[in-house]
Amino acid sequence: EIFLVAVAFAVRAGDTSDEGAAGTAHANFSFADAAVEYSTCPSKAKGGDLGTFKRGAMVPEFDAVCFDVDVPLNGLEGPVKTQFGYHLIQVRERSE
Repeated sequence: EIFLVAVAFAVRAGDTSDEGAAGTAHANFSFADAAVEYSTCPSKAKGGDLGTFKRGAMVPEFDAVCFDVDVPLNGLEGPVKTQFGYHLIQVRERSE
C-alpha cells in the first residue's frame, strides 16, 4: 500500500496561466504562499497541505498524478482538472 504526502490547491480557471497561480507558484512564491494567496480550497489555511493519504482516497484524476512514480517529488504538476475544479499539485513524499 502506498501512502504519500501531498499539497495541492484549487484555483479559479483564469488563474492557471503563467500570469496566474501556476506562474506564481513556479516563480515568485513558495507553493504554500501561492496556496494561501490563490486557493479556493479549505486546505489553503495550511498552505495547501493535504497530509498523508492512501491511493483511492482522492478523485481518480488526483490519484493519477499523486501516485505516478514518474511525477517528480517537490515538482509542480498541473493544472489538473477534477470534478472540484483545477488543482496544482506538489507531491512531497511517497512510501509503501
